[in-house]
Amino acid sequence: MKKKKNKFKENVITLFYAITAAILIRSFLFEPFSIPSGSMYPTLKVGDYLFVSKFDYGFYKHSLPFSIPLIPKRIFYTEPKRGDVVVFKTPEDNRTDYVKRVIGVPGDKIKMISSEIYLNNIKLNRIKINNEPYKYFDVIRYKEFLPDGRNYEIFEMENQNNFFQTNDFDEVEVPKDSFYVLGDNRDNSQDSRFVGFIPKSNLVGKSRIVFLSFDPEIGSWLKFWTWYSALRKDRFLFSLIPNNG
Repeated sequence: MKKKKNKFKENVITLFYAITAAILIRSFLFEPFSIPSGSMYPTLKVGDYLFVSKFDYGFYKHSLPFSIPLIPKRIFYTEPKRGDVVVFKTPEDNRTDYVKRVIGVPGDKIKMISSEIYLNNIKLNRIKINNEPYKYFDVIRYKEFLPDGRNYEIFEMENQNNFFQTNDFDEVEVPKDSFYVLGDNRDNSQDSRFVGFIPKSNLVGKSRIVFLSFDPEIGSWLKFWTWYSALRKDRFLFSLIPNNG
C-alpha cells in the first residue's frame, strides 16, 4: 500500500512539473495560435497553426493564461517594427485575439487613397504579382514595400465597388504607445480602420512561424484518412518575418 501511495505521489509531482513547464513556456516563450479567418491572406491561411513569441515585445498580463493580472505593467518592452505580424487583444473587448500587420508606429502619419497607403506623406511602393481567385472574388496579389525595404504580399479586390468602403481614409497620426495595423487581405479585414489604434498594453506577441497548415476544405481532424491530403506541405515551418530589400 505504501508503494502505491509513493507511486501516486510521484505521478502527481510529475504532472505538476509538466503543467508548470507548459504554462511557463506558453507565457514567456512561445504560444501556438490557429487562424480561423482569411483576413491575412495570402500571408496566413485558414487552417494555419503558428508559434507566437511572447518575449519580443516584453511581458504583460496578456502574456499569461486568461490574462491574469499578475504583471502590473509591461516589462522588458521592445517596440514592434513596421511589417511585424502581431497578435493582440482587440480594444473592443480586450479579450479576443486578432492577428494583423503593423503598418504605423507611434508618431507615424497614415492615410489611404484609392487602396494605396501613404506613410508620412510617402506612398508605399508596390509591385503587381498576378491576378488570382479568392473565394468568390477575383483579387490582385501585390508585393508591398515599407520605407526600410521590408516587404510582404497583400490581396486587393480586382473589381472595386460600393460594397468596399475601406479603400480611402483621411490622414491619422498614431498616438504614443499605440500602433496602426492592417490585414494583408485589405478588403476583408477587421483592423485599425474599424477598431482603431492598438495600445501596446494589448500586444500578446510576434507571429514567428507557421509550424503546421491544414486545409479544412479538404480534410478534417476527425477523419485521419484525410490528414495527408489536407496538409499543406509547402507551409511547413513557413516564416512570417518580412523579407528585406
